[in-house]
Amino acid sequence: MQSDNLVEIAGVAFGYGARPVLKGINLTARRGQVVAIMGSSGCGKTTLLRLIGGQIKPGQGTVRVAGESVAELDQNGLYRLRRKMGMLFQFGALFTDMSVFDNVAFQLREHTDLPEDAIRDLVLMKLNAVGLRGAAQLMPAELSGGMARRVALARAIALDPMLVMYDEPFAGLDPISLGVTGNLIRRLTDTLGLTSLVVTHDVQESLKIVDYVYFVSDGVIVAEGTADEIRASDLPYVHQFVHGEADGPVPFHYPARAYADDLGLGGGRNA
Repeated sequence: MQSDNLVEIAGVAFGYGARPVLKGINLTARRGQVVAIMGSSGCGKTTLLRLIGGQIKPGQGTVRVAGESVAELDQNGLYRLRRKMGMLFQFGALFTDMSVFDNVAFQLREHTDLPEDAIRDLVLMKLNAVGLRGAAQLMPAELSGGMARRVALARAIALDPMLVMYDEPFAGLDPISLGVTGNLIRRLTDTLGLTSLVVTHDVQESLKIVDYVYFVSDGVIVAEGTADEIRASDLPYVHQFVHGEADGPVPFHYPARAYADDLGLGGGRNA
């Protein structure tokens, strides 16, 4: 029987050298859901995406996608699984020397034996889904930031993946483009029946479209819940993050010795 959970992360720990990044993460994403992973910079959000994609292996625990343990797959098995995944990189990461059309067609040409006329129809279909069919022959340098992000989204869904991962999809966008991108993520998730994992700092835009949220801090999940539960949370870290407050569990000042000591005045305590 097929599980409703497309992504299952259980007891995952990971570190770079002697520096621990994740310390026992448990996370699930069901089929058809938009799930957000939030937290301060450097807390391990993008590392989670890399574990799911099989770029790195956990030191402890398991990462399963569609029931398969990612770390146990051989190279062929990993490539087969990755063909069922799409990735929207921060700022799009389009191929600058290829047209919009060829950017979206790239995966179809690499991973299928479809004839060119079928590829053309599929590319135009994906571009139409993000509202940019008329921009097919433009080059990336001719696109605005929001348009480039939408082309990257069309490329991410070119192979009809079951999972799309988004690394900061709202970064650097104006309010209109930000809203358009958020609505596209929600609409494509619902229309295509895929699962979307969104790593983001943009709390307010994300809470409009997500089904579930995980907050990561210091390598562990400190809070989780629906958008309404997160908005209503009285946990200090979540409240500070959601409302963008300068003071709270995440301090404004990086740890340092007392300011008076740095000025040579003495008599201070460590900050």
